[in-house]
Amino acid sequence: MKAVVLAAGEGTRLRPLTEDKPKGMVEVNGKPILTHCFEQLAELGADGLVVVVGYRKQNIIEHYGDEFEGIPITYAHQREQKGLAHALLKVEEYIDDDFMLMLGDNIFQANLEDVVRRQQEDRADAAFLVEEVDWEEASRYGVCDTNKYGEVTDVVEKPEDPPSNLVMTGFYTFSPAIFHACHLVQPSNRGEYEISEAIDLLIQSGRTIDAIGLEGWRVDVGYPEDREEAEERLQGEELGATNS
Repeated sequence: MKAVVLAAGEGTRLRPLTEDKPKGMVEVNGKPILTHCFEQLAELGADGLVVVVGYRKQNIIEHYGDEFEGIPITYAHQREQKGLAHALLKVEEYIDDDFMLMLGDNIFQANLEDVVRRQQEDRADAAFLVEEVDWEEASRYGVCDTNKYGEVTDVVEKPEDPPSNLVMTGFYTFSPAIFHACHLVQPSNRGEYEISEAIDLLIQSGRTIDAIGLEGWRVDVGYPEDREEAEERLQGEELGATNS
């Protein structure tokens, strides 16, 4: 299964850390965020990496070249950052089967393999990791509702009045049907083509989308303090492993 990594963002909220590098190249615990992403995708069995680049893309391309630990890397260029659905369409030509999607600014220590396993069962057309957050935080994310079977029934991007406190975390698996949905997405109030809208279109067309509850932790590295939190958590795990 191929893995798509979205890494085109400028990371304005991470400045000054991103003044001379893209967000994915900001180091957490001694290595770039993208290296953390690639290592996890390699563990999940990725047989190809398709990386969407944009802001200061040469930093990424020169650092990683055309492979990571023997896994070939293909780069797709997103000139303007117009949302995740817009970014995903940049890789359509490289994907012809089910694939993983990871946002390149997240640090995970979680049950990602459960999402991949669910996709491979052929019961779902897509699956993604969800996390319960404080209600006041939910409006920062894509919020979803689920039924008693754990199937997603509704997705709303950054709602003022969240229907739940269950949010998407930045790791997904999809069939190629997601590309057709992305083509149909209209710009949101923020002027972006939202991945949540594409997922909602899949649901409306009768496809099954499964939500997998997060076990472990993840940090969305959007601000300098998020980087510090991710670093502390990783160091804490290393310390725990050393002492065990």
